[in-house]
Amino acid sequence: MTGQAGQAGQTGYDDTLARLVTPPAVPVDARGGWDAAETAVGVRLPDDYKRLVATYGWGEFCDLLYLRTPFGTSEYNGIEWQRTYPPGSPDPDTERYPYPLHPAPGGLLIWGTTMDADRLCWLTDGEPEEWPVVVWSSEGWYETHRTGAAGFIEGWAAGRIRSGLLGTMEPDLAPWFNAFRPRVDRCLRLSEGPLPHEERLRLLRAALAPTTDRGTWRSEHDEMGQDHFATVDTDWLLTYDASRPHQIRIGFPPEDSEHVRRRLYAAAELMECRVLEVLTAAGTPLAAWDTVTDEDE
Repeated sequence: MTGQAGQAGQTGYDDTLARLVTPPAVPVDARGGWDAAETAVGVRLPDDYKRLVATYGWGEFCDLLYLRTPFGTSEYNGIEWQRTYPPGSPDPDTERYPYPLHPAPGGLLIWGTTMDADRLCWLTDGEPEEWPVVVWSSEGWYETHRTGAAGFIEGWAAGRIRSGLLGTMEPDLAPWFNAFRPRVDRCLRLSEGPLPHEERLRLLRAALAPTTDRGTWRSEHDEMGQDHFATVDTDWLLTYDASRPHQIRIGFPPEDSEHVRRRLYAAAELMECRVLEVLTAAGTPLAAWDTVTDEDE
């Protein structure tokens, strides 16, 4: 699939996105020297992107679009030039691959990625405020959207920008942002108890309120399923599995560990379930809730 999409005009950052998607209280890798960052890539960067980074930092929109920043030390963060064609692509032709690649002038500069390893780029032709967004899929297909990075994310999250290459959110879900901050992951495996799943879920969310939806999944015959949600005031990310034995998965900032343990065990009691086992995200059994493993580093 190739072609033009999202013909919204180029605009500056006007806080529309921040009204739609709540920014994190403490953005990650959001501050640094812009002069040094621009020197490193050899071009001036758009002002709307600088505001976007200052507001949200490094993280993900709706578990799908990953915003990169030029700051911090993580090997998974940073902006970079698209220097080669995507791995596995056939020999390029000018119809399917109309973009120059670095170091040719006007090449593609990557400012984000997706959960499916697609690239979100600028086509660096002309003034930075006029750079369009190019979605370059992991399979080598592309779309051009005539808007900047902030406008593209806002339009996608609001449902105004449609893409044949990117996934979409579940209907009726409010868009969200998760900062890529250090988190500890734990899983509580529970006894079945006398209550039905929907009642256990209601009690769990009431015990951790306020919470916000992050989507659901059910197998064809409802024998398996997951309910995803997050706490509003503590930035904990949860999944309640409807498998047997059922379990609660949670990711949380390391400093919240004891607070999380107390509230989850209290929730399990309200659900009339016993905690059978504590595991890591990879399913490794732990001797105690606060046992430190290599997975926590």
